[in-house]
Amino acid sequence: MIIGIDLGTTNSLAAYFTEEGPKIIPNRLGNHLTPSIVSIDEEEQVYVGETARERMALYPDSAADVFKRSMGSGRKYRLGKKEFTAEELSSFILRSLKEDAESFLGEEVTEAVISVPAYFNDTRRKATKRAGELAGLKVERIISEPTAAAIAYGLYEKKGSSKFLVFDLGGGTFDVSILEMYDSILEVRAVAGDNFLGGEDFTEVLYEMFLKRRGIQEEELSLKKRLYIKKQAEQCKLGFSENRVSVMHCILDGEEMEETFRITEYEEACESLFEKIRGPVKRSLSDAGIRLSQIDEVVLVGGATKLSIVRQFIGRLFRRVPDTHINPDEAVALGAAVQAAMKERNQAIKEVILTDVCSFTLGTEIAVKERISGQYESGHFCPIIERNTVIPASRTERFYTIYDDQTKISIPVLQGESRFAANNLLLGSVELEVPKNKAGEEAIDITYTYDINSILEVEATVVSTQEQTRKIIKGDEVTMTEEEIEERFRELSFLKIHPRDQEENKLLRLKCERLYEESIGDKRRLVEMHLRKFEEALDTRDNSRIEEGREELKEALKELDDFWED
Repeated sequence: MIIGIDLGTTNSLAAYFTEEGPKIIPNRLGNHLTPSIVSIDEEEQVYVGETARERMALYPDSAADVFKRSMGSGRKYRLGKKEFTAEELSSFILRSLKEDAESFLGEEVTEAVISVPAYFNDTRRKATKRAGELAGLKVERIISEPTAAAIAYGLYEKKGSSKFLVFDLGGGTFDVSILEMYDSILEVRAVAGDNFLGGEDFTEVLYEMFLKRRGIQEEELSLKKRLYIKKQAEQCKLGFSENRVSVMHCILDGEEMEETFRITEYEEACESLFEKIRGPVKRSLSDAGIRLSQIDEVVLVGGATKLSIVRQFIGRLFRRVPDTHINPDEAVALGAAVQAAMKERNQAIKEVILTDVCSFTLGTEIAVKERISGQYESGHFCPIIERNTVIPASRTERFYTIYDDQTKISIPVLQGESRFAANNLLLGSVELEVPKNKAGEEAIDITYTYDINSILEVEATVVSTQEQTRKIIKGDEVTMTEEEIEERFRELSFLKIHPRDQEENKLLRLKCERLYEESIGDKRRLVEMHLRKFEEALDTRDNSRIEEGREELKEALKELDDFWED
């Protein structure tokens, strides 16, 4: 079976297609959202989601989050004694979603359509695919998040031609995409975004405001205290959803601290973030050649779009009320599930042709002749397939030799927007020989063909001899072969995933430990009393007593501080 997966910066989730349409698959704890957090204990047991989040509050050195921002970078995260790349950590999230789906659906899940930010480049997309393969999934399709959201909203079923803008602000990434629908074709006209902008940054603003008010220097805080204060800042941020003031409450070293923030001052402090949002919006409209007045509909995607100050900003920016009838947290996963059903040729849905665009310009390095000196200066970038070109696409450019008796030509394959080659991403290179001749007498045709699966074919043809060199560009030097993927998968398999039947009990104990650390006085003593009682039930290994004790503990925590969240 094929499922759709939204692999998010803050939360991840999966969905499948039914006769009634796409549905979210609940995880092992019965929730739709699985926090994108991984933690490993001293016995090398791997925890994912809510359990990992609770462990992170207690043991920050053994956990990692927001690693999607480093996808494809080769950055290493140390968890305990081991190091992992972002795609390896993501594979734990994907494996957990796969197992939950198999448990819920009662059948094996072998394949997935995984969504990525529209602005992810080739390297990041391939890293996402590798993460799926490490999780034991066949990933034949990577779909852009805005396209998935458009499918979820049913925009592909609209009659006639329409243009719409998808505003996707998630936990850690921001995308804005302009799409056009006509007949049964859903065409992406332009994409822009920022891989380092999201809801986490809006939390960071409150975190910094709190430290400034209290005169606390961040470098004096331990990692554990920083994470705790950021958690309280997140709760304060959510408090603005229903009120114009929100209170941030912290207990540091036994001292209770409370700060009240007004939404007007918070909004003012976030102005730099709003300015970062305006740039990609303007760029996407410009690249698509569309005026804002020509947009028929604005669709909101991503959990951060639920923030009141963000929605107010969007209303002012687009001068209209956006479409929010689908939960922004779930739209992408639902759309990915529909795409999975399309791939299975499910007759219950209307087939739609999806086109995408090349997110970054693809080109090569050339030498340019200086007007004054007449000398050639190397290091310049020559675009061949421009960004936001509808793909699949194929473009050919002709180049000439610049030296007498030149016999070899090197073609660096580059991705980026800088006019200087060194500032762009090197994807690979192609070498070919040319006959000796005077400068400018020999020519080569370079053809780039880029398909919807982010595979680039480079063909170089010597015009005079018609000799041809062809190469498939798979990515940069960190790209793994199929054999390397298998080897790494075997290595990762030695790590033990915590048993499903113990997950809820472990999560509950971690919540109690964290609440104990955050509390003082009578509240702390009550938490300890209830936790001890539950641990006594666990020691009996009697399932009925454990279940009874678990429910009692949940009720006790709920009475203490509305702590338990369904």
